[in-house]
Amino acid sequence: GAIILVEPVATYIQFMLHKHLLRHTDHQEMILQEKIGHWWQIVQRVENWVNYKKKLWILKVGIKLYRREFARLLKALGGNNHMIIEQNELEKLAHDYYNTHIEGGEGYMEVAKNIYYHKKHKCHMVLSLKPFGCMPSTQSDGVQAAVVEHHKNMIFLPVETSGEGKTNAHNRVLMALEDAREKAKLELNKAYSSTSYSIKELKIYVNRHPELKIPGYCCPHREGVAGKTANFIYHVDELMTTAS
Repeated sequence: GAIILVEPVATYIQFMLHKHLLRHTDHQEMILQEKIGHWWQIVQRVENWVNYKKKLWILKVGIKLYRREFARLLKALGGNNHMIIEQNELEKLAHDYYNTHIEGGEGYMEVAKNIYYHKKHKCHMVLSLKPFGCMPSTQSDGVQAAVVEHHKNMIFLPVETSGEGKTNAHNRVLMALEDAREKAKLELNKAYSSTSYSIKELKIYVNRHPELKIPGYCCPHREGVAGKTANFIYHVDELMTTAS
């Protein structure tokens, strides 16, 4: 009965653009000093500065345009999907645990997304599925031990796609899912107890309003609530309170 949110490829494309921007700013001094042999080469210095700024703004504008087009796509699909996260925010979240200048794979993103989803209450559990022997992912797994330790009730499970570990991986996933299910149940019970109406009254209201049953219905996210069902209960309760 779990609702699975798969991270879109669009996030990785945005990460690659941001990584290129980060790399460009790191090379600032080298770019500004290119072909400079003497202090009096003013024209060359200006040319280097213009080239540096030109590429910097092209990358920044490119990222803005990319995010705008993705937002337009989400709107066309009904606006019920999660917008890709700002890379600057992810970089800040991962900074205390992972050197954001390390190259390879998803870099700091796995660590940052785990923290983001936990802090923003976007899910009950994060499952990281990765190829066997991937070095950047192995580095992230080592860091995740500290991340989980520092964030209460965080459930993170890394799984490698190695053939010989299929049974072991399956058992680990089931165990983690059981913990996530308990979190979801507690959250759901809290939602039921917090409402002003009974479950029967909530169901009657939903049956009287068919638009609430549309699969693409955009249910607002409540602060501190991860589950779709719990969010829906709070939403219906608010609608009934407003209507009464």
